[in-house]
Formats: sequence, C-alpha cells, structure tokens
Amino acid sequence: MDRLTQLARAAGCAAKISQADLRAALSHLPAPPDERVLVGHSTGDDAAVVRLSDDLALVETVDVFPPIVDDPYDFGRIAAANALSDVYAMGARPLNALSFVAWPVEKLGLEPLGRVFEGAAAVCAEAGIVISGGHSIVDEEPKFGLFVTGTVHPDAVVTNAGARAGDALVLTKRIGTGVLTTAAKRGRLSPEGLGEAIGSMATLNRGAAEAMVEAGAHAATDVTGFGMLGHLGNMLRASSDRAGLSLGARLRYDAVPLFPQVEDFLSEGLCPGGTKRNLQYAAPHVRFASRLDEPRRLLLADAQTSGGLLIAVPADRLQHLQAGLRRRDVAVGAVIGEVVVADLAGHIEVE
Repeated sequence: MDRLTQLARAAGCAAKISQADLRAALSHLPAPPDERVLVGHSTGDDAAVVRLSDDLALVETVDVFPPIVDDPYDFGRIAAANALSDVYAMGARPLNALSFVAWPVEKLGLEPLGRVFEGAAAVCAEAGIVISGGHSIVDEEPKFGLFVTGTVHPDAVVTNAGARAGDALVLTKRIGTGVLTTAAKRGRLSPEGLGEAIGSMATLNRGAAEAMVEAGAHAATDVTGFGMLGHLGNMLRASSDRAGLSLGARLRYDAVPLFPQVEDFLSEGLCPGGTKRNLQYAAPHVRFASRLDEPRRLLLADAQTSGGLLIAVPADRLQHLQAGLRRRDVAVGAVIGEVVVADLAGHIEVE
C-alpha cells in the first residue's frame, strides 16, 4: 500500500491557505447580520458561536486535512483531536460529530479507510461523543476531518478577543509537529522517533480547557496551521479591537516548549512550506532578538497540527491555572510571555 503521506502535497494543518490569502478571500464574505451569532468569522476565532436561548449557545466548527502520518488509525485519531480542539478552545463541551472523507478508493482500498474511522471514533469516545454521520467523495489525495458541534453558556464563551494587558500567556503543548512530520516524510525520522509528537497530536485539549475555564481565563486559541505567532497575532488584534487600545505581546523564546530535534532539523532545511508562509506573514509584526536565527524564527511559526491551547490568563490567576493543569495531568503548562500595551496592535517581541 502507498504511504498515506506520499499521496499528500502538504501534511495536516500545513495544508491551510495562507493567512494573507484567506483574509483576502474572506473580505468578500459579509459579517453575519443575525444578532444570535455571538462569534463569527470577523475575529478569526476557532469556532462559530450561535445563541439558542438565554442560557444555551451552539458552538460549530469544521476541520479537514490530508494525512500527517502514515498509520491510518493515528491519522484518524489526530484529525479527530484537532477538530475537537476548536470546541475546547471556546470553553465549550463537544456534543456531536459528523465526518468528511475524500479517499482514493481504487488506489488504497477500504481497509485503511476503516482504520481512519476507528481512530477517529476512539478519540470521539474519549471526548464523550459519537460520529453520527458524514459525507464522502472519491479523490486522488486522501483527506479526513470532522464537523463538530458543542454547547456552552452564552456568558461563558472563551474567545480569542478577550486578552488584556498584563495577562500571562500559557501554552499547553510542545511546538514542532510540522518540522517533525516533514522530517519523517523525507525519511530523516523513524516512526518510533515520531511517537512523542503523535501522542501529543492525538491528545485532547479537554483538560487544558477545563483548567482555563476554572481559572477564569480572559482569552484562548488553539495553535494549529498558522503557527504560534500567527494565532497569537490574531488574538492580539481581535483583543485590541474589543479593548479599544493596541495590544501586543512579549515572548521568551527559551520558555517555549519544543519537541526534541526540531531545531536541528530546521537547521538542515527540513521545513514545511506552510511554516515558511507563516513566518513571511508574521515577520513584519514581530521583532526578534538578534540571537534568534532563521531556524528558531521559523520554529515559532511552525505549522502545527492538533497543537495546544494558548491561554491569556490574569496574572493573579496564573497559579490557579497551573494547578488546574497539573490536577488534570496536562503534560505542558509553559508560561511563555505576557500581553502588553504596544504601539501597534498585534506587535510581538521575542526575547
């Protein structure tokens, strides 16, 4: 059987349309005129939120991508965890999932597709939901993902637009899945060497979401295809618009949790195309310390798949958040920087 990743032009969330191109396309989509839409597309948030009643809102998201690993079961697990992450990032609980699959049936057959569904179903079961239906097409490039709905109280939605100056920034998974999966695709990293990254990508962000809600986080987003700098930039710009002042961030590179070997692989030129596009888009809004060379700058823009939550939490609630993460066995809870008042909205300094 052909390796799944050899049939994909881009791996996982690195297949996303670039932020610049997406913004240009979305400019033709009008803002939702319906007052029931609490969160729409204008802030680039992780999911849409629609008010159903005074005490109930519906959270809706969809995430589909080509294979990021060769094992079909793991591909299904990662795709499901990635889609569910959007619901968790809004502080919501998942309710149901529908699947979408594009599959080269004649080339790969149905057995590996069945394993994709098995993997996705296993992660959905862990989240307490089922895949109740879906849609499929024949395609030369395999793709799989989920449409996920969730619920949340309208007053308890955690958006990417609520960050405030002085908030601590906490990241709940390591960075570097785009680099590692590229290295594996090019034969520079064994399947065993990719195991830690696969485990991370297949891990639900449920515990991190519960901890951030409990701690009273101001804002959150999950770190996926636009890279950490891209998603943080979206959060800062959206929060600036809501706050009526320019918000930026100050990051400490040495505090960012990384997977082993990622810096070395980047130095060898093993970099996803999506990561390069991400840095090109982010760079005008970022001031890097002179000691940070191109590979390290790329790493902060690495196109992640099923990454962690990036949480903006009041400084006086930081210890509460960290305790909640530990209590729920969330492996990473790195304090990587803080939100600051800036001259320009979305400006990021990396020390």
